[in-house]
Amino acid sequence: MRDKKLMGRGAYALPSIFTAGTIFCGYYALMKTIQAISLAPERMGEAAGQLDLASLAIGVAVFTDGMDGRIARLTNAVSDFGRELDSLADVITFGVAPALLAFAWGIRSLDPASGSLFTEHLTRLAYFVTFLFVVCGAARLARFNVQRNPVPKNPGRVGRKYFVGLPIPSAAALVAAVVHATGGYPLRDWMPWGALWLFLLGLLSFLMVCTWRYNSFKEFNLVEQRSWVTVVLIAGMIYLIYHYSQPVLLALASTYVASGILIRLGGLFRRHPKHLPEPERQVN
Repeated sequence: MRDKKLMGRGAYALPSIFTAGTIFCGYYALMKTIQAISLAPERMGEAAGQLDLASLAIGVAVFTDGMDGRIARLTNAVSDFGRELDSLADVITFGVAPALLAFAWGIRSLDPASGSLFTEHLTRLAYFVTFLFVVCGAARLARFNVQRNPVPKNPGRVGRKYFVGLPIPSAAALVAAVVHATGGYPLRDWMPWGALWLFLLGLLSFLMVCTWRYNSFKEFNLVEQRSWVTVVLIAGMIYLIYHYSQPVLLALASTYVASGILIRLGGLFRRHPKHLPEPERQVN
């Protein structure tokens, strides 16, 4: 009886170490972003380097966040404490850190003249959209914690596990991938890049709280035996990420985010097929 109580209240060391690594990555990303903001405009190159490091830290956090859950399930080390700690880590690392990075990279350095008369309103909108990103991410995590067997609005194949809504690490990964793809050099013009950046942040916020399905890949277990093709593909992906991290990470993050949208649109088209005209009957 005492062991069961400890399982509910205690912390398992190995998964918690990875969770602590996620928190550190979020803290590091926040510190680098703040350092970039504090630099003078003429030190743009140095600021870009700090923003790039912040985006890479968020990318590393995506890996550590995925590992803590898998290790907890593999070692049967799941606990309520670990679950709550993981959610708090996600709010910091995948909510607050990417929101601040998104503002510092895509909003703060924009040329006021490029927005014309709407600059003041666009800046206010930017504050709102980045705040919305944090709130929607926190709401996504809260819904994930309270729902035991969530069913997406467009359920997929029976027996497969799906996320309901875009996971917050995936949303943060796309923000970080975009920043990393530019080498950390901030946007300069409101039109069209600043407006598109706000649209992307708003879209990610919506996807996190929607009920569309996203593949969880929980069926993929590296502990089980795999074919040599899988090993080659994984090795090739590691090589590409190491040597071509900017385009590869951007492509991976964009593809996953877009997958939920495409699956939802495909379901709508299948549900409402176009009514084809009936063939004319031939009169003998």
